[in-house]
Amino acid sequence: QVQFVESGGGSVHPGGSLTLSCTASGSILSIGSMGWYRQAPGHQREYVARISPTGDQTMYADSAQGRFAIFRDNAKNTVYLELTNLKPEDTAVYYCNEAPVRTNYWGQGTQVTVSS
Repeated sequence: QVQFVESGGGSVHPGGSLTLSCTASGSILSIGSMGWYRQAPGHQREYVARISPTGDQTMYADSAQGRFAIFRDNAKNTVYLELTNLKPEDTAVYYCNEAPVRTNYWGQGTQVTVSS
């Protein structure tokens, strides 16, 4: 089981930016498509973005379109999520995983808090 370690979260004001990282213990190229997900307090975990194995195709949830960017570095086994123009409703714990998710394994996530 490949494990994921997410990092880069923090507390920012509305309009701020963060770049999240997710480093895998094994090859993400062998996993294939990767995704970012988030879970806000009192809500179910939801899909945010996904990226194809070679990084040439990306897809975003409507809430992320135009503000977030997903990219990957297969040589470093790392997936990134750049967050810009953050809003209070983006407050959540952010996770990475394969896309689609086919197991119950999740890393510890990284907390993003957006408040004034």
